[in-house]
Amino acid sequence: MNTARTYRLATLILILGCTAGCDQVSKHLARARLSSLHSITLPGGVGELRLAENLGSFLSLGTSLPHQLRFALLTIGVGAGLLYLFVYLVISSPSSWMSFIGWGMICAGGMSNLLDRTLRQGHVTDFIFISAGPLHTGVFNIADLTIVIGIAAIALNLWNRRHDRAA
Repeated sequence: MNTARTYRLATLILILGCTAGCDQVSKHLARARLSSLHSITLPGGVGELRLAENLGSFLSLGTSLPHQLRFALLTIGVGAGLLYLFVYLVISSPSSWMSFIGWGMICAGGMSNLLDRTLRQGHVTDFIFISAGPLHTGVFNIADLTIVIGIAAIALNLWNRRHDRAA
């Protein structure tokens, strides 16, 4: 393996380890300290910590699907897609490091949620809810946040590249 691939693999493993470690520990603490009936209000009332076991994906999409189809799509399909993304990130040269890190964060967040889904009979533990006046999020977790940050990094990278070309 060449040096660039070794660095990419090491970076991905670091991102995956940090993401999965923080996400899995936070989910464990949420399951141990919270219940669906009891929540903890965040300082300033900007949200709360409340336990939610999600059978679906983002914003509970797919929750109402039959079990076999949900398993095929959200466990096998997502797992295959994440494996492909991981291998692609290791063997291909990134267009930029920001883009590589963004895709790595998406991969790591997805893998941590997939680990949760696999170990918890199809459920993913969510526990963070943010609100500001009438605006609010759905209930999410650290892996979801990592995915969103990864998407933002990719979008920022694309915006910077367009802005540089225009200048």
